[in-house]
Amino acid sequence: MEKIQNINQGELNFFLNQNIQIDIPGFILSLISAVILSFLVQLFYIKYSSTLSNRKEFSKNFVILAVTTCIVIMIVKSSLALSLGLVGALSIVRFRAAIKEPEELVYLFLIIAIGLGCGANQLIITTIGIIFALVLIVIYSRYLKNSNNEFEKIINLGVIIEQDISDKQINSLIEQIREISHELKFISMSRTDKSTTINLDVKPKEFDKLTLLSEHIKKQFKGSKVVMAYNEDLSL
Repeated sequence: MEKIQNINQGELNFFLNQNIQIDIPGFILSLISAVILSFLVQLFYIKYSSTLSNRKEFSKNFVILAVTTCIVIMIVKSSLALSLGLVGALSIVRFRAAIKEPEELVYLFLIIAIGLGCGANQLIITTIGIIFALVLIVIYSRYLKNSNNEFEKIINLGVIIEQDISDKQINSLIEQIREISHELKFISMSRTDKSTTINLDVKPKEFDKLTLLSEHIKKQFKGSKVVMAYNEDLSL
């Protein structure tokens, strides 16, 4: 019995005190691969994503996330003690990233997959998998554009009303805009004793319905003004 305990204790000491052997050239190659692949995903996200969030702002940390994941995996993969420590650390850390749409989560998983694959030295498999995923994104994006006749452009809509309208009227106005839009994002609102200004980013179902609504707003509120602007570099 004592012999068995000594063997178990020896095995435990081996796993807890084992030295971490990291191949530096391989480590550098993994980091470079993670940077290139994650930057490629970032470019595809900015170009092909349909989310209303600020794509450039959201994706600016893609490269850092991939590199961080790669470093963590490279360090803990050869050490049982560090692996257990990582599990304990993650159990007390809460990530509070503002994930508003499923598409954002999909791209984050792609970035984490890059970090995991490069950290595990599976560079060829990771590269093939990511390129395959990006090709699917391009094909799916073009398929949606070809099969969908909906108005895809995002319009910055500004409503300027030369009077102080009630909260109920504001909510009703925003609801009317929401009904004719696929997506709507509130940007800002300014209220004074003499005017109310509402600024929104919208993706209308049909542009004609948006123009009809603007005419309705002008008739409903005397002296009101509706401003619509389209810009490919619009911060969403």
